[in-house]
Amino acid sequence: MHTAFISHPDCLLHDMGAYHPERPARLKAIEDELIASGLMGRLERHAAPLATLEQLKRVHTPEYIASLAATAPSTGITYLDPDTAMNPHSLAAAFRAAGAVILATDLVIGEHAENAFCSVRPPGHHAEHDRAMGFCLINNIAAGVAHAIQAHALERIAVVDFDVHHGNGTEDIFRDDPRVMMVSTFQHPFYPYCGVAGRSERMVNIPLAAGSNGTAFRAAVSECWLPALTKFRPQMLFVSAGFDAHRDDDLASLNLLEADYAWVTERIKEIARQYAGNRIVSALEGGYALPALGRSVTAHLKVLSGP
Repeated sequence: MHTAFISHPDCLLHDMGAYHPERPARLKAIEDELIASGLMGRLERHAAPLATLEQLKRVHTPEYIASLAATAPSTGITYLDPDTAMNPHSLAAAFRAAGAVILATDLVIGEHAENAFCSVRPPGHHAEHDRAMGFCLINNIAAGVAHAIQAHALERIAVVDFDVHHGNGTEDIFRDDPRVMMVSTFQHPFYPYCGVAGRSERMVNIPLAAGSNGTAFRAAVSECWLPALTKFRPQMLFVSAGFDAHRDDDLASLNLLEADYAWVTERIKEIARQYAGNRIVSALEGGYALPALGRSVTAHLKVLSGP
């Protein structure tokens, strides 16, 4: 089976302004590097569908979804907070991004793909059940997790989040759900200034100090994530794949390299092989230094699509 690569042209049309770091060029940088590396030919491409309202209401309130639709402008840009904005194409892009993770879930559970990567935007892990924040409108990974639970009756799902920012939205949605474990690393103290107080056996959130490198990251994974995941025995893993902890990304202050992303992907595959029938769905979150983003996603996908 192949690794599925899921995206959609609508995700390129969401634009929060010429100087916003979360920009359409991110997806082009990923595709350019995948083509240059020769890896794109090993992936099976799929177009992301639009998530349905029913699917989104599993993780967001009906009032919040209605407010997004009401806020979407017909022209120009409307800001939801100082960092997060919508243009006339943003709502469709957000529905496609969530739809990509839902499709990936169906492909992997249905054994039509061994695993999947969703090259989509806007990202999602900051979106809480009733509000947008941190460049995120819909929580894409949460939509996939809820679909795996509701449509496929899975009982133990792990979310792995290595973005430089804590995935507060994912924690908000699943904090009280015993079927979901979240393991994460993030720079702390740093936006969104949470994650430490909410730690538990199922919310294994490991803060890293500014300046931390791959050694600290790998220690957190080996000493904290892997024992927790082994104890939980997840039936499927979802990855909030943010690459903004890279050394070259100047929006934050961690110092990971492509080799660290390849290494953690290998650890994720090992857990999936042991407990989850190899089932992994990964979705793009952060990563704003374009050359580093392209190289990092390629390193991630080389491992995902390899033996």
